[in-house]
Amino acid sequence: MSARARAGGALLGALLLVALTLRGPLVAPAPVIDQVAGTLGLTSSAAGLLTGLGVLCFATLTPLAALALGRAGTTRMLALALLAILGGTLLRSFGGVPGAFVGTVVVGAAITVGNVGVPVVVARDFPTRVPRVMGLYSAVMNAGAWLTTLGTAPLAGLVGWRWALTAWGLLALLALVVWLRVAGDGPWRATGRAATRAAAVAAAPGAALTTPTAPTTAPPRVPLVRRPVTWLLCLTFVGQASSYMGVTAWLPSVLHDASGLGRGGAGAAASLFQLFGVLGSVLAPAALARRVPPRAVVLGIAACWLSLPLGLLLAPGAWVAWAVLGGLAQGANLVVLFTVVAAVADSPAEVRRLSATVQTVGYAVAAATPSALGALHEATAGWTAPLVAVVGLLGLAATTHTLAAGRLPHR
Repeated sequence: MSARARAGGALLGALLLVALTLRGPLVAPAPVIDQVAGTLGLTSSAAGLLTGLGVLCFATLTPLAALALGRAGTTRMLALALLAILGGTLLRSFGGVPGAFVGTVVVGAAITVGNVGVPVVVARDFPTRVPRVMGLYSAVMNAGAWLTTLGTAPLAGLVGWRWALTAWGLLALLALVVWLRVAGDGPWRATGRAATRAAAVAAAPGAALTTPTAPTTAPPRVPLVRRPVTWLLCLTFVGQASSYMGVTAWLPSVLHDASGLGRGGAGAAASLFQLFGVLGSVLAPAALARRVPPRAVVLGIAACWLSLPLGLLLAPGAWVAWAVLGGLAQGANLVVLFTVVAAVADSPAEVRRLSATVQTVGYAVAAATPSALGALHEATAGWTAPLVAVVGLLGLAATTHTLAAGRLPHR
């Protein structure tokens, strides 16, 4: 194996370790949310903020994260983000009520940097493998969420919820050590407009796509906010992110109330939603590679996603099937969405700007979703209204994503 290949493999491994920390710390409180709320004296709506505040950071801080990454570089900013995840996790666990919320903000701000930075590294350093590497990135993020959803409640039973939440900060410490060791300039790094353009057009792994020659005179650029595809992607991410955050925050509670599962069992059951997101992240690029029309992929994903809230409403006893199908869909949807982002952008800088725009709009709505669903649950003394709200969000995402996916090339 050449030095270039070894360096590229090392960078990919480090990047995936970073990805492992970009969802787990945020979703870890969900399986023990009743214990956390009871200890801190929080209502259901306030407890939802322990997820929602982190997502609010995605919305409000994404432009600043993009600016900081552009000025300070991805290596330094991702290292600082990992350090902040560790510090925020400690503060959330041991800082009382103020520390719980401030620590959540710190974790959310750090993850925001990772949300914007990792796709930039993928587009820059893996220009001919964007969908494949984005699939791995999404799969590992889901694996991190699955691991924390599965393990937090049993761990809390042994050492208490504070230490259970703190334990996941050790993954950030491991990722920090590895990232600092292997990241930075190296022989794998793609440079030049041809390489950056390849990142934008490599929509299907293994597809026989060619990189177009740069025109002598570049056509005038249309501002991102005036491009219809920008807003289609924004609305798609509103539905995707809001549904994901809402389901992640409350699915253990829904399963506990609907099926009589204990808290540990409900957390383990809800972890299926995260676990099968890993498989969905891998299946989506594979489907695109087999020349399945992108819109057909999107419609299949939408049907699986909708089966989760509809199934819990109509046939809650089959929750295993609904959690599996919903998990497959949420992992696949994220990969296809950001593959479209890479496909319609002209350079890593535009990938960063478009990604920042999409995430800012989407997470602004998603931030309120866990609290809104919690408030609906309290107001109606049940889970029917919250699940109907998720159906509406997913219907929006299905419509706009189908339209945006027409921008992905296929043969």
